Amino acid sequence: MSADNDNADAQAKLIDLAAEFYDQFAGGQIPEMSIPTRTKSNIEYDEDLNVWVYGDRKSTRSANSVRGARKLLKAVYTIDFLTNQLEEDRSSTLRELYYLSESWDADEAQFSTQDESNQLIEDLEIVSEVTREDFHMRPEESGAKVMGPLLLREQTNRGDREIHCQDDVGQGGYQIPNNPDTIEFLDNDADFVLCVETGGMRDRLVENGFDEEYNTIIVHLGGQPARATRRLTKRLHEELDLPVTVFTDGDPWSYRIYGSVAYGSIKSAHLSDYLATPEAKFIGIQPKDIVEYDLPTDPLSDSDKNALESELEDPRYQTDYWEEQIELQLDIEKKSEQQALASHGLDFVTNTYLPERLSDMGII
Repeated sequence: MSADNDNADAQAKLIDLAAEFYDQFAGGQIPEMSIPTRTKSNIEYDEDLNVWVYGDRKSTRSANSVRGARKLLKAVYTIDFLTNQLEEDRSSTLRELYYLSESWDADEAQFSTQDESNQLIEDLEIVSEVTREDFHMRPEESGAKVMGPLLLREQTNRGDREIHCQDDVGQGGYQIPNNPDTIEFLDNDADFVLCVETGGMRDRLVENGFDEEYNTIIVHLGGQPARATRRLTKRLHEELDLPVTVFTDGDPWSYRIYGSVAYGSIKSAHLSDYLATPEAKFIGIQPKDIVEYDLPTDPLSDSDKNALESELEDPRYQTDYWEEQIELQLDIEKKSEQQALASHGLDFVTNTYLPERLSDMGII
């Protein structure tokens, strides 16, 4: 399908949504918009798709209150902006949308915070079944990059170009574009994908030549991974049939980074089939690694403990493996970073830790 057709399809769905409000008005009804409740109590496992999706609980944005009417007014103004943007085949960032609203003629339609405008874009994604990428909305640059034996073709404003993610890039690697569906995979010599939380660890693996020695595509997550990073990871798994592994720090917030890759996040559960890679395997740092390798640690804070307790109640982490690891961490009351492996030497992570873990997991 051409870009023009894609734009027209997204426009039509947005206009249909606005038309629903008009029809409700015309029919003497109070306009409203129904959205799935975005909480962990309203996610359920879809056995057909093998991902976590929203359940049946709904919340309603209704004009029967001043607050609700403001939300719908903002939705209408945003729909108008997005349809015009698609008509002109232009794009904007989520941050720009927040500031652009200050120029709208109705003060009540303007956003008070960027969180508010971000949430509205998510609402529109859900009810229109059009992704924000198809709205031509971009996040701020995530900086996530790829290094490994992968040849791809990328669409750019200056035409297509072919890039090898080892031979044609510097030490920083290939930067993931906002919409990785514009990438075409041409060839690869990879055996698996290794998603890495921190830039420091990514640099260590590249400097030590781990990507070359083990035919690995290293994906830098950059902390909580952006949607583009998760989408690219899913495509590498599905289209190239590559196992996906995730290597993070050993704390509850990092387990959620793994969870966003494997299970999908709660706020984007409507896109789990598009973004999540349920087959992704967690390497570590595991709580049992902290004990077995005698890693340097920090004590768990109260917020760390609360987060771990919350994960024990999260349906996505209710497996024997995660319950065992989380309970062990609560027992030892310690957390550890990826870089703590350097206490055994700079080569320990690539010569010992990762080969042992990946062998135990059946990856190498």
